[in-house]
Amino acid sequence: MISLYRHGGSPMHRLPAGVKLAGLAVIALAVSLLGHSWPVLPGAGAVLLTGYLATGFGLGEFFRQLVAARWLVVIMAVPQLIFLGADLALLNTTRVIAVVLFAALVTLTTPMGELLDVVERLASPLARLGVSPAKVGLLLGLTITTVPVVAGFMGRLREAMRARGGPRMSVRIVLPLLVLALQHGDELSDSLRARGLD
Repeated sequence: MISLYRHGGSPMHRLPAGVKLAGLAVIALAVSLLGHSWPVLPGAGAVLLTGYLATGFGLGEFFRQLVAARWLVVIMAVPQLIFLGADLALLNTTRVIAVVLFAALVTLTTPMGELLDVVERLASPLARLGVSPAKVGLLLGLTITTVPVVAGFMGRLREAMRARGGPRMSVRIVLPLLVLALQHGDELSDSLRARGLD
């Protein structure tokens, strides 16, 4: 769901990482705080489509990212349909998906090193409080790179269920996915501890 950098020379690729992160923050705030007003969402959608076109990857990449977020849509929309009604469910889900697609656009066009440099610079005032900016950057990097790993686990489990003649998607997938995710977390923890980063 959160994509990793793809090389390119588009206008989006050439924008500084700080500008893209600031733009993401502004758009996320606008969609979150003002997203209850429907005119805000079409405006965010227009900016989003323009951004994907400016990557040089075309609208095909936009739709690939949208398809990758389909389970997030289901997980968010179904409980809200039950408890909040169709209008609020659609509005809230659209707001979250818009922010996720903007975040994917930033990670598609920005090398991880540049993103981490910006985060470390932004976190540098926290050093006075005993917080390590390098560790804040590391945390962000691990979070971004772990999302595709967990998505890969889910894909493998779905294919395994299908190979056994079961449905590709079932509630039974949750427990093995949780076990794989926890094992991955343990391996990351051991790796960081071995490097003295615990």
